[in-house]
Amino acid sequence: MNGTHEITELLQAWNKGDSHALSKLIPLIDDELKKLARAKMAGERSGHILQTAALINEALMRLIATERIDWESRTHFYGIVAKRMRQVLVDYARKQSAAKRGNRAEHIDVNEAVLMSSETSEELIMLDEALTKLAKVDELKAKIVEHCYFGGFTQKEVAEILDIPLTTVEREWRLAKSWLKREIT
Repeated sequence: MNGTHEITELLQAWNKGDSHALSKLIPLIDDELKKLARAKMAGERSGHILQTAALINEALMRLIATERIDWESRTHFYGIVAKRMRQVLVDYARKQSAAKRGNRAEHIDVNEAVLMSSETSEELIMLDEALTKLAKVDELKAKIVEHCYFGGFTQKEVAEILDIPLTTVEREWRLAKSWLKREIT
């Protein structure tokens, strides 16, 4: 069985309640999850402590805690995991921002912490809000940003994932970046 199809089949079996499917799935997706987490952290400013394992674990825990998802493919899975990673980072940034405004600091386990400067935390929150707004206006552009920025996929990979021409991805990526920059500033 081809690895791509095996992952999809295991995802579908997991969705149907097969707990053994998840234990078989993790070794097959581990390298790609690390790639996603590293790509996300590579976009952060220097001085951050790279905690890819904590980011992966938290994203997977959130995924497991959600309702069952009818997995279409492995790329569908990786796209949702990338979104969960984004949510983890944004939630952490919000907590850090709240602490900065005088709320009592919440205890965060060092293994779960992805350290960010206050400036970066605020930028991430603004980016998340702008991306959420973009998704309401143009879902395709939002998906492309999600995959490129948060997922760490190349534009060519995004074209394959979304099954659209590379030129469309390139154009939409440029337009999305301009829209987001204008929205944030």
